[in-house]
Amino acid sequence: MDTELTRMCPRIGTAACLLAFWLAGCVPEFGTVERRSPVLDRLVPRDARIERIARGFAFTEGPLWMTEGYLLFGDLPNNVIWRWDSPGKVSVWRARSGYAQADRPPGPAMGSNGMTLDNEGRLTVCEPGNRRVTRTEPDGSITVLAERYEGKRFNSPNDLIYRTSDDSLYFTDPPHGLRKEDADSAKELPFNGIYRLAGDTLQLLNREMARPNGIGFSPDERYLYVANADPGNKIWMRFEVRPDGSLANGTVFLDLNQHAGQAPDGLKVDQEGNLYLTGPGGLWITSPSGEILGVIRTRQEPSNAAWGDDDRRTLYLTAPNEVYRIRLGIAGVAR
Repeated sequence: MDTELTRMCPRIGTAACLLAFWLAGCVPEFGTVERRSPVLDRLVPRDARIERIARGFAFTEGPLWMTEGYLLFGDLPNNVIWRWDSPGKVSVWRARSGYAQADRPPGPAMGSNGMTLDNEGRLTVCEPGNRRVTRTEPDGSITVLAERYEGKRFNSPNDLIYRTSDDSLYFTDPPHGLRKEDADSAKELPFNGIYRLAGDTLQLLNREMARPNGIGFSPDERYLYVANADPGNKIWMRFEVRPDGSLANGTVFLDLNQHAGQAPDGLKVDQEGNLYLTGPGGLWITSPSGEILGVIRTRQEPSNAAWGDDDRRTLYLTAPNEVYRIRLGIAGVAR
């Protein structure tokens, strides 16, 4: 697929690109791998296949592989967390997952979003409709970890990750769960922030990003990456992480404003520090220095990703109505 068609993809968009490949007789049913560097062959083997493992949802997000051997993912408009068990059984794992007042929320992005595990293996969930971050205890009860900053309700927590060295929680709070976003009368904070929760101490780390969204650490936790889910400014930021957990020296890590398609969303990092970024037209794979190595272009633009299976070498991708997976040649950072 290292052809003129591959080089056309950034210019003509995902749907047109996949159609062109199909007409040429060289596209798998659910996507293609665009290779921009020979380095990608080691990360995404030439025989890697994009598989669809589930479909029929409203808009899927926040995938997480559970140590018991199944995948969880949210369905925002339907306000449900789904459980997927190989070879394809899908069941409701939690109803009213992000908005407690009704089965069907009044807004399209109020169901649960980002999910992760703490050092004790407890599930932690962003609940945009409830405007809070919660933890699920071993007995199934729910503990509210954070829902206000300086007495004001969060906008709609979106994505999160634990810093393994001290089990402090970093999360983003854009306005996507509010029906009118920044213009919504229910919005209490005048900014969209990045936060750190260490024990009972909540710390505002950054208030300058317009739409902080996907979030992830480098393997050594020296850097924090944050996606800016702003259609008008499609960038990913990289911050230095100070020993006390605060952030410094934020710089633009990747700028894809020249590409058509969705805004930056979720992100994941592999054990060598390469990044996997859902953004315009697909999943962009970069080196730790920001060199674009390739793009996984699924049939529907992916919203987020999760490392899965026992060896963390399978990447699961949520998309609007479908969930995909692809087997890689490298393992991911566990969370």
